[in-house]
Amino acid sequence: MSGNPQERAPQQKGRAADKAALAIAVGLAVLAGVIAWSTATMGGGGAYSRVGPTTFPYVIAGVLLILAVCTAVSAMRGGFPEREPERAAPVLWIVGGLVGQMLLLKIAGFSIATGLLFAATARGFGRGPLWMTFPIGVVLSFVVWFIFAKGLQLTLPAGPFETLITG
Repeated sequence: MSGNPQERAPQQKGRAADKAALAIAVGLAVLAGVIAWSTATMGGGGAYSRVGPTTFPYVIAGVLLILAVCTAVSAMRGGFPEREPERAAPVLWIVGGLVGQMLLLKIAGFSIATGLLFAATARGFGRGPLWMTFPIGVVLSFVVWFIFAKGLQLTLPAGPFETLITG
């Protein structure tokens, strides 16, 4: 780290407002409005107590609105650091893994479908070859399936791999 104070400054003079941060601020404000409106029109709120079922949603809406204002002010001042350029390939690997999991879940079962998601996500983050990450993902997913399906008696889609192992 150098001793130059301009390099450590979070903002640059003349830098334009951060459009992405402004969009996030608008999204936070809209979410706060939706929560407040939904709570106001919910009806059935108990009048038996000062703190009822509508109190907490209003608190959440208020905090989201405060966050929206703080985010907008920081975006206008240029207070956010510059982001790295976006790369589409990692995002496409992860989204492709999610789509693959959704398509294969009923056909191949939880372990194989989630193993594919694990491998695609690992590839998106630049880790390991697919031939190695896919089996690791299948084994980890099977452990999760076994805990949920057999230990907790919850229903997860069983495919040929789960049937082969558990009978």
